[in-house]
Amino acid sequence: MIKKVKKGIHYALSPIRGFIADSRSVGIILVVCTVLSLVLSNLSSTHIGYIHFWQRETPIFLSFIHLPENVLLWINDVLMSIFFFLVGMEIKREITIGELASIQKSMMPVLAALGGMVCPAIIFSIFNGHTPYAHGWGIPMATDIAFSLGVLSLLGKRVPIQLKIFLAALAIIDDLGAVVTIAIFYTSQLKLYYLLGAAGVLGFIVFLNKMKVKHVRYYVIPGVLLWYCVFNSGIHATIAAVIMSFIIPLEKLSGLETKLSFPVNYFIMPLFALANTAIILPAAFGNVFTSSISTGVIFGLFIGKPLGIFLFSFIAIKLRLAVLPSRTTYKQLLGVGMLGGIGFTMSIFTSTLAYSSSSLQVISKVSIIAGSLISSVAGYVYLFGLSKVAKPVAKKVEFEFGKGEYEPAYASSAI
Repeated sequence: MIKKVKKGIHYALSPIRGFIADSRSVGIILVVCTVLSLVLSNLSSTHIGYIHFWQRETPIFLSFIHLPENVLLWINDVLMSIFFFLVGMEIKREITIGELASIQKSMMPVLAALGGMVCPAIIFSIFNGHTPYAHGWGIPMATDIAFSLGVLSLLGKRVPIQLKIFLAALAIIDDLGAVVTIAIFYTSQLKLYYLLGAAGVLGFIVFLNKMKVKHVRYYVIPGVLLWYCVFNSGIHATIAAVIMSFIIPLEKLSGLETKLSFPVNYFIMPLFALANTAIILPAAFGNVFTSSISTGVIFGLFIGKPLGIFLFSFIAIKLRLAVLPSRTTYKQLLGVGMLGGIGFTMSIFTSTLAYSSSSLQVISKVSIIAGSLISSVAGYVYLFGLSKVAKPVAKKVEFEFGKGEYEPAYASSAI
């Protein structure tokens, strides 16, 4: 089939396809880091020193000027801000020139992501709504981009690229929803004078943008000041990073994403996994799964995610608000919903904000790992059983200037 392909579409798809290509190795690294961290945390010879390392206090002068107080907080508040800055740029690019650039394109992953956030929160609340643990309803809402795409990428040509792009778009929107949830529901007591400072700095940054200042270096110092004010205001500091990502000039996104992708994927995220899974498992390990927190998290991820993603998508299609991604089926959509239950990064991040008690955080993190593992295995086995390896076919692509080229495509033989 002959299709007209604009240059802008190639620009829009190439970053997200590149991210999908990297996701397999990133997912494997995160799994290795998680297993390594859990082992080091529970070996009698290493657990004290290993856990103490992440809790080590920073120099007193840093605490005096109101910066993070230990290594773990530097990772979660500072380095993860860079992660959210990258995610924010991906969101901006997709809603301006990418997969979410039109209402028709965006409605399917948007509504799927909405369902994938609402249903897990409801399921968690069913088990915990009238308990002291109710504040953790946001934990099973998130989908981990790297892990979910990493598992889907392991299927190779058994699934069409459109399904991978859909999952990437869904996970990106899901992350935006998680950021908004954190900003509204998981903030501490607000400090007005820091909020006013943040508003002033933000106004200056917007002014730079309106004056069409293109050089990124002029945004660095104001961006750091914005982060500092937001960090001390009571709102989580990662919100500042998302705000900055939406203000950065569009033409600078591609270069910044290229520069940040490697350190984020291969340094920050593995470091986050190591630090946040440095937990001592209870001696009576089975008792973790008797908690209503565990039930709410695991059921929220394994049941709530696929239920919400599939149900909201199905209703949207029947109401003609959206359409299935090309070359995909309802059965494959359900499989993607299962992989959406891989919460990990954002779920662990939310658990550290939802509960101040270390024991409750341990229960939450172990439950997140269990729910994510169950979801990844179930989703992979289900999708593997649905599909056969697609056969390459020639597809003619006609560019705007009238010349045509042939490029390989894959005809899905999914049921």
